[in-house]
Amino acid sequence: MDTIPSTSIRILEAPPRGQIQHAVFDFDGTLSMVRDGWQDIMVPMMVEILQECSTDESVEELEKLVMHFVDHLTGKQTIYQMIRLAEEVEKRGGNPLEPLEYKQMYNDRIVPVAAERIAGLQDGSLKPDEVMVPGARALLEDLSSRGVKCYLASGTDIEFVKDEAIALQIDHYFDGGIFGALPNFENFSKAKVIQKIIADFELSGAELAVIGDGYVEIENARQVEAIAVGLVSPEGNLYHMNSDKGGRLTKAGAHLLIEPDFRESEALVEYLLTA
Repeated sequence: MDTIPSTSIRILEAPPRGQIQHAVFDFDGTLSMVRDGWQDIMVPMMVEILQECSTDESVEELEKLVMHFVDHLTGKQTIYQMIRLAEEVEKRGGNPLEPLEYKQMYNDRIVPVAAERIAGLQDGSLKPDEVMVPGARALLEDLSSRGVKCYLASGTDIEFVKDEAIALQIDHYFDGGIFGALPNFENFSKAKVIQKIIADFELSGAELAVIGDGYVEIENARQVEAIAVGLVSPEGNLYHMNSDKGGRLTKAGAHLLIEPDFRESEALVEYLLTA
């Protein structure tokens, strides 16, 4: 398999080069590790809720079920995982809460974890790059210095995305804007952000790069013929979820596949921006 010279970055399908003017970044797992381990919070919560239903399934069986659909829906807004949870409760004869209520239950558990890390960033006990994917800051700096307009688009709630980007001291790179999940989830998606950029600037696909560790943004990129850069970043969780990230990104249509981080970002930018 071809690679960018002197790197381990795989070229799955050679993209058009030298035309990029805009770049959309995913957040969690692509740039930020503030929420690393979130599966260890979501999966047990959902198992607890399903155990309250009329079911003879074991904890192990419920864990397997939850892990499957949580993993499959990773990359989309959190609400979609909660919609599926409500469906599973109903299947088992329970009276499901509204998905937004389940999402609030999850936020009540994950926010303190993220807040502790943010507090460490604010008091100096944690350095921003310690809770970022290695090389991510250099990549943002390089693209920005070359005049590429950057955007942040995350399935996490917008207020958390903004706060965490500020704490990581990377918010200023996103001169194109920071986007995240909204209370009315139908008003936001990564696809809508990408399509709006294409329309607003009358771009050809080759003028936009989409960089992320999830199949959703890679699929969205290919739908508008943008350049899709997949990152196979490791994730710390007890369930070994998203372990086939590389396979998913490949299947979604990534042009380039990077593993495990952006430490070869200088060569990546040179490759993408040089015809």
